[in-house]
Amino acid sequence: MTATLTPTETEQLTRRGLHLARFTVAYNLAEGAVAITAGLLAGLVSVVGFGVDSAIESISAVLVAMRLSARLRHGAADERRERRALRLVATTFFLLAAYVTFEGVRSLVEGETPDRSPVAVGLLVASVVVMPLLAAAKRRVGLALRDNLILADAAETKICVLLSVSTLLGLVLFQLTGAAWIDPVAGFVIAAFAVHEGREAWEGELVEDDGEDDDEDAVDDDETPR
Repeated sequence: MTATLTPTETEQLTRRGLHLARFTVAYNLAEGAVAITAGLLAGLVSVVGFGVDSAIESISAVLVAMRLSARLRHGAADERRERRALRLVATTFFLLAAYVTFEGVRSLVEGETPDRSPVAVGLLVASVVVMPLLAAAKRRVGLALRDNLILADAAETKICVLLSVSTLLGLVLFQLTGAAWIDPVAGFVIAAFAVHEGREAWEGELVEDDGEDDDEDAVDDDETPR
């Protein structure tokens, strides 16, 4: 069973979610600018896609921050606007998948050979460290509030983690083997994850899935001998 939150606890969690969203915007704007610049200079599709993902994640975080700020001002969530914001966030997943897929196909067709980029590698290493912590913090707040919007934002940050790891592995393998196809293929893997998470966000299944787990845990507790 999920514990009922007091109004004070709800406000505190909402403020924490707002702070996390604001941090996401600031971090991803800087990260995206560096990634896109480094990716364009080196001709690395996956790194440019990573930078675009950072920009998209910033948009998602802005939407979340706006809704959480509205909740704090008015003391309650506007369900209609929250649903609209959630679908806008879901749309950003699809935009990311479309962009990465398009650029990956173009790179393969044109036979582009990217250059090496130590700056991109350093940026991705930093993202692999920071983003899992940020995604976990958002998820904790989202689960505590039973909030699909925050959970969707956490899922988008998780996509950033996967994209960071995939892109970093792709760059390392490219530098070791010189196989240019590894870079766009790394982007295709992330596009599939983005579509999956986007569908769940659009359909509002993020909390429901966790709710099923909670129900199973409750059943297990009931069946435990006392």
